[in-house]
Amino acid sequence: MFIVIAIIAFGVLIGIHEFGHFIAAKTLGVKVNEFSIGMGPAIFKRQKGETLYALRCLPIGGYCAMEGEDEETDDPRCFVKQRAWKKVIILCAGSFMNFLLGFVLVLIIFSQVAGFNAPVISGFAENNPNPFGGEDSLQVGDEIYSVDGHRIYFTGNFSLFLSRGADTSYDVVVIRDGEKVELNDLKIEPYEQADGSMLYGINFTIAEASLGNILKYSWYTTIDFVRQVWLALSDLVSGLVGLDDMAGVVGIVGMINDVGSQTAESEGVGVAIMDVLYLVSFIAINLAVMNMLPIPALDGGRVLFVLINAVVRLFTRRSIPARYEGYVHTAGFVALLGLMVVVPAASPSAGALPFPYRRCATCALRTCPPQSSR
Repeated sequence: MFIVIAIIAFGVLIGIHEFGHFIAAKTLGVKVNEFSIGMGPAIFKRQKGETLYALRCLPIGGYCAMEGEDEETDDPRCFVKQRAWKKVIILCAGSFMNFLLGFVLVLIIFSQVAGFNAPVISGFAENNPNPFGGEDSLQVGDEIYSVDGHRIYFTGNFSLFLSRGADTSYDVVVIRDGEKVELNDLKIEPYEQADGSMLYGINFTIAEASLGNILKYSWYTTIDFVRQVWLALSDLVSGLVGLDDMAGVVGIVGMINDVGSQTAESEGVGVAIMDVLYLVSFIAINLAVMNMLPIPALDGGRVLFVLINAVVRLFTRRSIPARYEGYVHTAGFVALLGLMVVVPAASPSAGALPFPYRRCATCALRTCPPQSSR
């Protein structure tokens, strides 16, 4: 069942992205020849006005074909003849819609939960070897604001950036009595539990699911998703992770299926659907970020060409022929088709995508929120 949900979700994400391009183009007066969801042979086609609307059999892509997008044409409403600012808006609209969808999905999920893992310290474990509680250390009531310059939105962020540190000394900023306090070179060492797990011995509070907190933590989560994508990309570039650690189309579908199936078995279908939606919201943000990378065939690559062309016209009063840009994007598209089966999207680091809300198996999504311990 969850494989079907994953395929449908992937198609919806692409459809929303292409709809962003479509609605921006229509609004700005650019002629759209075809708006298609999916690739391959058409299952459904309908001509309405100047635009052909199509649903195709393979849910692995889609497109908004604008007049004169990659070729010369005399039509004054073609894409290539538009002002640079119009082109940029149209090209960015797809990623904006993915970002908006991700935020809306998170908002829907968070409207059903009992509380959030807020990074506000409620206490320390009795056997904690770290010298917490002093003036120059962490104190009960402190809100963890940042660790080594990384903003902390949830308790999961705190654990993540401690684990990514070069040693056990960190520059931590907390909010104490309404003011930011810097705790430089703060020692925070994990210690082993009887079951072999490693903890930092810090207990955190659970923020109630008020309307204000739902809106705040929905926004925090969306921004944190963007950061997780950049972290994954930087880890790939630096060699901390390899291509085997990234997820392609098959990997994404498998990931959604695994999350859904495992959660449904242990906590019920209702909780599983919410967890799957949470993962889909991350993938939506992932697509928004990845599509804006300055790579040929991606929206970011097209924006880069628009800006380069604007500079060329400024100094030479001539534009780069659209067919040359088309050749570059076609080559990039062929390369991406090969890569997308293996590596089209960044995967979150291990433990980097915690569910920042509280729930349990007995009362589904609305729970009696326990204290979070790290």
